[in-house]
Amino acid sequence: MIELIVVFANSTGFSALTWQNLIMITVGVVLIWLGIVKKYEPLLLLPIGFGSILANIPLSGVTEPGGLLDYFYFGIRSGVFPPLIFLGIGAMTDFGPLLAKPKTFLLGAAAQFGIFGTLIGAKMLGFTFQEASSIAIIGGADGPTAIFLTSQLAPHLLGPIAVAAYSYMALVPIIQPPVIKLLTTRKERQVVMSEVKPVSQRVKIIFPIATTIVSTLAIPAATPLIGMLMLGNLMREAGVVERLSKTAQNELINIVTIFLGVGIGSQMSAEQFLTVSTLMIIALGLVAFMVGTAAGVLLGKLMYLLSGGTVNPMIGAAGVSAVPMAARVVQKIGQQENPRNFLLMNAMGPNVAGAIGSAIAAGVLIALAG
Repeated sequence: MIELIVVFANSTGFSALTWQNLIMITVGVVLIWLGIVKKYEPLLLLPIGFGSILANIPLSGVTEPGGLLDYFYFGIRSGVFPPLIFLGIGAMTDFGPLLAKPKTFLLGAAAQFGIFGTLIGAKMLGFTFQEASSIAIIGGADGPTAIFLTSQLAPHLLGPIAVAAYSYMALVPIIQPPVIKLLTTRKERQVVMSEVKPVSQRVKIIFPIATTIVSTLAIPAATPLIGMLMLGNLMREAGVVERLSKTAQNELINIVTIFLGVGIGSQMSAEQFLTVSTLMIIALGLVAFMVGTAAGVLLGKLMYLLSGGTVNPMIGAAGVSAVPMAARVVQKIGQQENPRNFLLMNAMGPNVAGAIGSAIAAGVLIALAG
């Protein structure tokens, strides 16, 4: 009987539990807490956190080849889940504000400077080009893009990069306001912009088709992300496939989000996560995000000067791809400075441009990495 008890005791996870496992289980619980209590990206932080807990249960075998979480991760490893997320995002996104004011596309492009600036910094710290590219893409504030690029170039860094990317996306309301206020004056923040005019359905239909053809021919590596983003948007705007559009916006993206979140969590084992490089990745990701925000605001200031004070430079902060959170931050600060100020639709232009820009930047980095 005693021998059976000993055998059973040795078969439990408690017998092989390490302090590293306990730390990562705690990290998982904290992510769940942030999602539920603080409501920071709950749709992803909750499954990521729970996946982290499961991945750090000793002897469970769920992350081993053929284990449950290994199948969840397959969709990430194969590069399928992020484009499917982009399909849903495209179906939910209105490109009207960008098409009404095409010059705001420049603000979305400027915000990608954080990616390429951090790439240089990461290289100087000793990361390979593939690793540095994966770290730098965090600056685009686009979780699916960060996952897609990392799964292609540096899959061993997927856990920390995914957590950093989604954490900073969730912390947009905390990170961006100090950067915006540091770089702008109260007078600039009070600027009231003209309303965004409606765009015809014909233009909205032509845009995703034309963008797909031009951008994917120029940067073939960006085809999975750009192609699915624009397909989703075309289904939204065509007006003849409402069922498909609603499915992409709801059932499909929700199912993939569950698999994606748990799959990311499965890569947060103690062995992979508790390293010095992880801390460096998290720090560099924050720098990338702040630099991207600053670059957008600075170009916004230039537009403010060139336009004679008709462009509110804060909308440049929405050039990062955190849709629509970054635009809401700009709207909130604008209201605080001037109750008559309604910047949301003007900020949505650079915001959706940032989504396109981050996908293109990922394609460029994949092409450069060979």
